[in-house]
Amino acid sequence: MKKFKGLFTALLCAAIIAVPAVSYAGEITVFAAASMTESLNKIAGMYKKAAPNTKIVYNFDSSGTLKTQIQQGAPCDIFISAGQKQMNQLDIKADPKVNTEKLDFVMPGTRFNIVSNRVVLIVPKGHNTTGIKDFKDAATDKVKLIALGNSDVPVGQYSTDIFKSLGIWDKLNADKKITFGSNVKEVLAQVEAGAVSCGVVYSTDAATAKKGTVEIVAEAPAGSHKPIVYPAAVMKNAKNAAEAKAFCEFLKNDACKKVFESIGFSIPKK
Repeated sequence: MKKFKGLFTALLCAAIIAVPAVSYAGEITVFAAASMTESLNKIAGMYKKAAPNTKIVYNFDSSGTLKTQIQQGAPCDIFISAGQKQMNQLDIKADPKVNTEKLDFVMPGTRFNIVSNRVVLIVPKGHNTTGIKDFKDAATDKVKLIALGNSDVPVGQYSTDIFKSLGIWDKLNADKKITFGSNVKEVLAQVEAGAVSCGVVYSTDAATAKKGTVEIVAEAPAGSHKPIVYPAAVMKNAKNAAEAKAFCEFLKNDACKKVFESIGFSIPKK
C-alpha cells in the first residue's frame, strides 16, 4: 500500500510539473505601433472567441523603439510597424541602403501590409482661439507650441516631411516651437491636455481621443509625405511561429478589416 501511495505521488507531481509547458504554448507576443492600440485590443477579444486557448500579449510603443527592442533580442512573435522603414531595417530582403546592418529578423513569406493611415493637424477642442486651420499656420503667430513625434517615430518622420515640403521646418526649429513626443499617443495627450496649440497625429488617433478633447482642422497636403502603410510580419525567432501565422491570417479577415475601418484606418490594395 505504501509503495502504491509513493508511486501515485510521484506520478501526480510529474503531471503538475508538466502542465505549465502546455499552457504557455498558446501565447503570442505582438509588438505593435502605438496607433494600433485600440483596434488590436478589440481584435484580441474577437480572437479569444476564435482561439480560446491562445493568449495575445501586446507591447505598444513607437515603431523605432519596438524595432530596437527586437534587434536587441526582446522576445517577439509578430511585429506591426507604422512605417515601412522600421520593418525594412529588420528585413534582409529589403533595400540594403535601408537595412544597413544586414539584419535578418523577418520570417520569409509572412510579411504583408495590414492597414493605411492619414496624417492630420489637431487642436484642443474649444480652445482654438487663434483660428488654426492649416499646417502652414504652424509658422505664424497663431501657434505658440506644436507637438510632434520625434525622429524615431514614423508620425514624426511624416511630420518632418510635411513641414519641409511647405518650407517651414527650419523656421519651426529656429523659433523653438516644437515639443517632441516619444510616440503618437504622447503627442495626442499633449493636445488633449491643452498643453500645446496644436499637434500632428494620425487620423485614427484623433478618432479615438477622449470625447470632446480634440478636433481635426486639416489633413496633410497631398504629396507632402510618403504613403502611410503599416507592414506586419512574423519574426524568425518567434517562439510560437504556428500560432503567430494563424493570428496574422486572422487579421486579414473581413471582421478585422471592419474594426480597422471603424477607427479610421483603410485597407491597402494588394
